[in-house]
Amino acid sequence: MPELPEVETVRRGLAPVMEGVRIAKADLRRPDLRWPFPPRMADRLTGATVLRLRRRSKYILADLDTGETLLVHLGMSGRMLVSGVSGRQMPGQFHHSHPAPEKHDHVVLDMDGGARVTFNDARRFGAMDLMDTASAELHPLLAVLGPEPLGNAFDGPMLAAALKDRRTPIKAALLDQRIVAGLGNIYVCEVLFRAGISPKRQAGRIATSRCEALVPIIREVLSDAIEAGGSSLRDHRQTDGELGYFQHSFKVYGREGGACVTPGCSATIRRIVQSGRSSFYCPSCQR
Repeated sequence: MPELPEVETVRRGLAPVMEGVRIAKADLRRPDLRWPFPPRMADRLTGATVLRLRRRSKYILADLDTGETLLVHLGMSGRMLVSGVSGRQMPGQFHHSHPAPEKHDHVVLDMDGGARVTFNDARRFGAMDLMDTASAELHPLLAVLGPEPLGNAFDGPMLAAALKDRRTPIKAALLDQRIVAGLGNIYVCEVLFRAGISPKRQAGRIATSRCEALVPIIREVLSDAIEAGGSSLRDHRQTDGELGYFQHSFKVYGREGGACVTPGCSATIRRIVQSGRSSFYCPSCQR
Protein backbone atom coordinates (compact mmCIF):
# COMPACT_ATOMS: atom_id res chain seq x y z
CA MET A 1 0.00 0.00 0.00
CA PRO A 2 1.41 3.43 -0.87
CA GLU A 3 2.83 5.21 2.17
CA LEU A 4 3.08 8.90 2.97
CA PRO A 5 5.99 9.65 0.58
CA GLU A 6 4.22 7.97 -2.34
CA VAL A 7 0.98 9.83 -1.64
CA GLU A 8 2.82 13.14 -1.32
CA THR A 9 4.58 12.43 -4.61
CA VAL A 10 1.22 11.89 -6.30
CA ARG A 11 -0.20 15.07 -4.75
CA ARG A 12 2.71 17.10 -6.05
CA GLY A 13 2.30 15.57 -9.48
CA LEU A 14 -1.40 16.42 -9.61
CA ALA A 15 -1.14 19.97 -8.29
CA PRO A 16 0.04 21.69 -11.52
CA VAL A 17 -2.94 20.41 -13.52
CA MET A 18 -5.62 20.53 -10.80
CA GLU A 19 -5.06 23.48 -8.44
CA GLY A 20 -6.98 26.53 -9.61
CA VAL A 21 -8.52 24.55 -12.48
CA ARG A 22 -12.18 23.74 -13.10
CA ILE A 23 -13.35 20.15 -13.52
CA ALA A 24 -15.08 20.29 -16.89
CA LYS A 25 -16.48 16.78 -16.57
CA ALA A 26 -16.36 13.99 -14.00
CA ASP A 27 -17.01 10.47 -15.26
CA LEU A 28 -17.64 7.61 -12.83
CA ARG A 29 -17.38 4.30 -14.66
CA ARG A 30 -18.63 2.14 -11.80
CA PRO A 31 -20.78 2.77 -8.70
CA ASP A 32 -18.10 2.07 -6.12
CA LEU A 33 -14.52 1.34 -5.22
CA ARG A 34 -13.90 -0.06 -1.75
CA TRP A 35 -17.14 1.61 -0.73
CA PRO A 36 -20.01 3.08 -2.79
CA PHE A 37 -19.44 6.58 -4.13
CA PRO A 38 -21.49 9.32 -2.45
CA PRO A 39 -24.79 10.30 -4.12
CA ARG A 40 -24.48 12.34 -7.34
CA MET A 41 -20.72 12.45 -7.05
CA ALA A 42 -20.16 13.07 -10.77
CA ASP A 43 -22.65 15.96 -10.80
CA ARG A 44 -21.16 17.48 -7.64
CA LEU A 45 -17.64 17.39 -9.12
CA THR A 46 -18.52 18.60 -12.60
CA GLY A 47 -18.09 22.36 -12.82
CA ALA A 48 -16.26 22.65 -9.50
CA THR A 49 -12.88 24.38 -9.31
CA VAL A 50 -10.09 22.83 -7.26
CA LEU A 51 -8.92 25.53 -4.85
CA ARG A 52 -6.23 23.52 -3.12
CA LEU A 53 -4.74 20.04 -3.20
CA ARG A 54 -3.41 18.83 0.13
CA ARG A 55 -2.50 15.63 1.93
CA ARG A 56 -3.58 14.29 5.32
CA SER A 57 -1.76 11.11 6.30
CA LYS A 58 -2.17 8.81 3.29
CA TYR A 59 -5.19 10.67 1.88
CA ILE A 60 -5.24 13.28 -0.90
CA LEU A 61 -7.76 16.07 -0.28
CA ALA A 62 -9.00 18.37 -3.03
CA ASP A 63 -10.79 21.44 -1.62
CA LEU A 64 -13.42 22.69 -4.09
CA ASP A 65 -15.05 26.09 -4.56
CA THR A 66 -18.40 24.42 -3.87
CA GLY A 67 -17.54 24.12 -0.19
CA GLU A 68 -16.86 20.40 -0.49
CA THR A 69 -13.65 18.39 -0.37
CA LEU A 70 -12.89 15.33 -2.46
CA LEU A 71 -11.06 12.65 -0.46
CA VAL A 72 -8.94 10.15 -2.40
CA HIS A 73 -7.31 7.05 -0.96
CA LEU A 74 -5.10 5.06 -3.34
CA GLY A 75 -5.57 1.75 -1.56
CA MET A 76 -3.22 -1.06 -2.57
CA SER A 77 -2.99 -0.54 -6.32
CA GLY A 78 -4.61 2.82 -7.04
CA ARG A 79 -2.90 5.18 -9.50
CA MET A 80 -3.68 8.77 -10.40
CA LEU A 81 -2.48 9.34 -13.97
CA VAL A 82 -2.28 12.61 -15.88
CA SER A 83 -2.60 12.81 -19.67
CA GLY A 84 -3.01 15.57 -22.21
CA VAL A 85 -0.11 17.65 -20.90
CA SER A 86 2.79 18.72 -23.11
CA GLY A 87 5.99 18.14 -21.17
CA ARG A 88 6.25 16.68 -17.70
CA GLN A 89 4.10 18.57 -15.24
CA MET A 90 3.89 21.74 -17.35
CA PRO A 91 0.59 23.45 -16.50
CA GLY A 92 -1.17 25.25 -19.28
CA GLN A 93 0.50 23.32 -22.11
CA PHE A 94 -1.96 20.75 -23.40
CA HIS A 95 -1.96 18.50 -26.44
CA HIS A 96 -5.41 16.92 -25.87
CA SER A 97 -4.09 13.41 -26.48
CA HIS A 98 -5.19 10.72 -24.06
CA PRO A 99 -4.44 6.99 -23.96
CA ALA A 100 -7.20 4.52 -24.71
CA PRO A 101 -9.32 3.74 -21.62
CA GLU A 102 -8.12 0.80 -19.58
CA LYS A 103 -10.28 -1.82 -17.87
CA HIS A 104 -9.62 -0.44 -14.41
CA ASP A 105 -9.99 3.28 -15.17
CA HIS A 106 -12.81 3.89 -12.67
CA VAL A 107 -12.91 7.69 -12.28
CA VAL A 108 -11.95 10.20 -14.97
CA LEU A 109 -11.73 13.95 -14.40
CA ASP A 110 -11.46 16.10 -17.53
CA MET A 111 -10.02 19.45 -16.52
CA ASP A 112 -10.50 22.78 -18.26
CA GLY A 113 -7.77 23.24 -20.83
CA GLY A 114 -7.54 19.60 -21.83
CA ALA A 115 -5.69 17.76 -19.06
CA ARG A 116 -7.21 14.50 -17.85
CA VAL A 117 -6.78 12.91 -14.43
CA THR A 118 -7.61 9.21 -14.29
CA PHE A 119 -7.97 7.05 -11.17
CA ASN A 120 -7.01 3.49 -12.08
CA ASP A 121 -7.38 0.77 -9.45
CA ALA A 122 -7.14 -2.89 -10.39
CA ARG A 123 -7.95 -4.25 -6.93
CA ARG A 124 -10.50 -1.59 -5.98
CA PHE A 125 -9.19 -1.19 -2.42
CA GLY A 126 -9.00 2.57 -3.02
CA ALA A 127 -11.75 4.97 -2.04
CA MET A 128 -13.26 8.35 -2.86
CA ASP A 129 -15.65 10.46 -0.84
CA LEU A 130 -17.08 13.99 -0.76
CA MET A 131 -17.49 15.95 2.46
CA ASP A 132 -18.02 19.49 3.68
CA THR A 133 -14.68 21.27 3.71
CA ALA A 134 -15.48 23.11 6.94
CA SER A 135 -15.89 19.86 8.85
CA ALA A 136 -13.47 17.67 6.86
CA GLU A 137 -11.36 16.84 9.90
CA LEU A 138 -14.43 15.18 11.45
CA HIS A 139 -14.68 12.64 8.63
CA PRO A 140 -14.44 9.11 10.11
CA LEU A 141 -11.24 8.38 8.19
CA LEU A 142 -9.55 11.59 9.36
CA ALA A 143 -10.88 12.17 12.87
CA VAL A 144 -8.80 9.37 14.40
CA LEU A 145 -5.47 10.51 12.96
CA GLY A 146 -2.60 11.80 15.01
CA PRO A 147 -0.29 14.67 14.02
CA GLU A 148 1.51 14.82 10.69
CA PRO A 149 5.12 13.63 11.05
CA LEU A 150 6.35 16.57 8.95
CA GLY A 151 4.20 19.13 10.78
CA ASN A 152 4.95 21.40 13.73
CA ALA A 153 2.58 19.53 16.07
CA PHE A 154 4.84 16.48 15.95
CA ASP A 155 7.87 16.94 18.19
CA GLY A 156 10.11 15.09 20.62
CA PRO A 157 8.21 15.69 23.87
CA MET A 158 4.91 14.82 22.21
CA LEU A 159 6.23 11.49 20.88
CA ALA A 160 7.96 10.62 24.16
CA ALA A 161 4.71 11.24 26.05
CA ALA A 162 2.72 9.14 23.57
CA LEU A 163 5.11 6.19 23.90
CA LYS A 164 5.45 6.34 27.68
CA ASP A 165 4.20 3.19 29.45
CA ARG A 166 3.16 1.54 26.19
CA ARG A 167 3.78 -2.20 26.27
CA THR A 168 3.57 -2.75 22.54
CA PRO A 169 6.73 -3.09 20.42
CA ILE A 170 8.04 0.22 19.12
CA LYS A 171 7.33 -0.97 15.56
CA ALA A 172 3.61 -1.34 16.33
CA ALA A 173 3.53 1.96 18.22
CA LEU A 174 4.93 3.93 15.29
CA LEU A 175 2.42 2.27 12.96
CA ASP A 176 -0.44 3.40 15.21
CA GLN A 177 -2.06 6.20 13.21
CA ARG A 178 -3.40 7.74 16.43
CA ILE A 179 0.18 8.45 17.56
CA VAL A 180 1.53 9.77 14.27
CA ALA A 181 -0.29 9.86 10.94
CA GLY A 182 0.99 8.41 7.70
CA LEU A 183 3.83 6.14 8.80
CA GLY A 184 3.72 2.71 7.19
CA ASN A 185 5.62 -0.54 7.40
CA ILE A 186 8.40 0.25 4.93
CA TYR A 187 9.52 3.54 6.35
CA VAL A 188 9.15 2.53 10.00
CA CYS A 189 11.65 -0.26 9.30
CA GLU A 190 14.01 2.31 7.81
CA VAL A 191 13.48 4.75 10.69
CA LEU A 192 14.26 2.15 13.35
CA PHE A 193 17.41 1.11 11.52
CA ARG A 194 18.69 4.68 11.37
CA ALA A 195 17.80 5.12 15.04
CA GLY A 196 19.54 1.88 16.08
CA ILE A 197 16.38 0.62 17.81
CA SER A 198 15.17 -2.97 17.52
CA PRO A 199 11.59 -3.29 16.25
CA LYS A 200 11.02 -5.75 19.10
CA ARG A 201 11.87 -3.30 21.87
CA GLN A 202 8.93 -2.34 24.09
CA ALA A 203 7.97 1.26 23.31
CA GLY A 204 7.53 2.27 26.94
CA ARG A 205 11.03 1.11 27.84
CA ILE A 206 12.83 3.33 25.36
CA ALA A 207 14.57 6.23 27.06
CA THR A 208 12.96 9.63 26.62
CA SER A 209 16.05 10.97 24.88
CA ARG A 210 15.94 8.16 22.31
CA CYS A 211 12.20 8.70 21.76
CA GLU A 212 12.79 12.37 21.12
CA ALA A 213 15.67 11.57 18.77
CA LEU A 214 13.24 9.56 16.62
CA VAL A 215 11.45 12.71 15.44
CA PRO A 216 14.23 14.18 13.26
CA ILE A 217 15.03 10.68 11.95
CA ILE A 218 11.39 10.14 10.94
CA ARG A 219 11.38 13.48 9.15
CA GLU A 220 14.69 12.72 7.44
CA VAL A 221 13.56 9.30 6.16
CA LEU A 222 10.25 10.65 4.84
CA SER A 223 11.87 13.71 3.27
CA ASP A 224 14.48 11.55 1.55
CA ALA A 225 11.74 9.33 0.13
CA ILE A 226 9.64 12.28 -1.07
CA GLU A 227 12.70 13.84 -2.70
CA ALA A 228 13.42 10.56 -4.46
CA GLY A 229 9.90 10.43 -5.86
CA GLY A 230 8.43 7.74 -3.70
CA SER A 231 9.11 4.04 -3.64
CA SER A 232 8.40 1.98 -6.73
CA LEU A 233 7.27 -1.11 -4.87
CA ARG A 234 4.58 -3.17 -6.56
CA ASP A 235 1.91 -1.11 -8.28
CA HIS A 236 2.89 2.41 -7.30
CA ARG A 237 3.41 4.86 -10.15
CA GLN A 238 3.94 8.58 -10.23
CA THR A 239 1.30 10.64 -12.00
CA ASP A 240 3.26 10.63 -15.26
CA GLY A 241 3.48 6.84 -15.20
CA GLU A 242 7.15 6.67 -14.24
CA LEU A 243 8.41 4.49 -11.45
CA GLY A 244 9.77 6.07 -8.32
CA TYR A 245 13.20 4.90 -7.28
CA PHE A 246 13.56 5.27 -3.51
CA GLN A 247 13.43 1.49 -3.11
CA HIS A 248 17.05 1.37 -4.24
CA SER A 249 17.99 3.31 -1.09
CA PHE A 250 16.40 0.92 1.41
CA LYS A 251 18.89 -0.07 4.08
CA VAL A 252 16.91 -2.95 5.60
CA TYR A 253 13.44 -3.26 4.06
CA GLY A 254 13.23 -6.28 1.76
CA ARG A 255 16.88 -7.16 2.36
CA GLU A 256 16.54 -10.33 4.46
CA GLY A 257 19.83 -12.23 4.42
CA GLY A 258 21.73 -9.30 2.95
CA ALA A 259 24.76 -7.75 4.56
CA CYS A 260 24.21 -4.80 6.88
CA VAL A 261 25.32 -1.57 5.19
CA THR A 262 26.81 -0.12 8.38
CA PRO A 263 30.60 0.06 8.00
CA GLY A 264 32.30 -2.52 10.20
CA CYS A 265 29.11 -4.51 10.86
CA SER A 266 29.32 -8.16 9.85
CA ALA A 267 25.70 -9.04 10.63
CA THR A 268 23.01 -9.88 8.08
CA ILE A 269 19.53 -8.40 7.87
CA ARG A 270 16.82 -10.47 9.54
CA ARG A 271 13.08 -10.61 8.97
CA ILE A 272 10.46 -11.31 11.61
CA VAL A 273 6.68 -11.06 11.49
CA GLN A 274 4.99 -8.62 13.86
CA SER A 275 1.20 -8.26 13.82
CA GLY A 276 1.08 -9.89 10.40
CA ARG A 277 3.71 -7.57 8.87
CA SER A 278 7.33 -8.17 8.01
CA SER A 279 9.93 -6.31 10.05
CA PHE A 280 13.46 -6.07 8.69
CA TYR A 281 16.32 -5.14 10.99
CA CYS A 282 20.01 -5.61 11.82
CA PRO A 283 20.37 -7.65 15.04
CA SER A 284 23.76 -6.05 15.72
CA CYS A 285 23.08 -2.37 15.00
CA GLN A 286 19.57 -2.29 16.44
CA ARG A 287 19.11 -2.96 20.14
